[in-house]
Amino acid sequence: MLLPLKPGELQRLIPAVASGPQFNKCSGSPQQLLQRLLISSVGGVIPLLIAQGGFGSRWSSIWLVVGLVMLLYMLWGPIVQAGSRNAQLRRYPSAALFEGEIGDLFTRERLEGRQETTDRQGRLEMVENRRTWLCLELEDEEGYLGQLRFPLEKGHKALRRGMTLRCLVLSERKDFSRIDRISDAWVPQARLWVGEYPYLLRPAFEELCLRRLA
Repeated sequence: MLLPLKPGELQRLIPAVASGPQFNKCSGSPQQLLQRLLISSVGGVIPLLIAQGGFGSRWSSIWLVVGLVMLLYMLWGPIVQAGSRNAQLRRYPSAALFEGEIGDLFTRERLEGRQETTDRQGRLEMVENRRTWLCLELEDEEGYLGQLRFPLEKGHKALRRGMTLRCLVLSERKDFSRIDRISDAWVPQARLWVGEYPYLLRPAFEELCLRRLA
């Protein structure tokens, strides 16, 4: 079942500025955090040293601002990234609330990177970093809608075929004859939120479901 959203509802469900869960998601892995820290430190210290050195006094204030901005990269980097991801969904002209069920679920191995290391004999070898992803096929009374994919976690063992699932679907077409994007989803029977990225403001979405699906 698809229920088109009213004007303004999409913007209330997907914020323009990063929410707390979105900020945490975009902060990344420990390796990405370390990378941001290095960029922030190097990019911030060098302009500050130039400003303190007084090379071109009229430019000192500009170098000072640049240095402070770069030192805060650890904070504004994830915020900008989350805002960009949110904007990708907020731009769609047509959005609808979907209520259906999990038609099928299965896992897939996904390659997330390669890393060179040495074995006991000192020879170089390539190690592949793989992660298990869970794929949910979404269906309603009209048939297959699409697929939702995300990294598998322990809590996902509670998911079963036939469970009710609610999410947003987005399309360039008003009749939703083609579904372009699917948000993260709420599975009320399992009391779980699932998805690769937390697009939705969860309390607002759950309230919308209670109001529109009553």
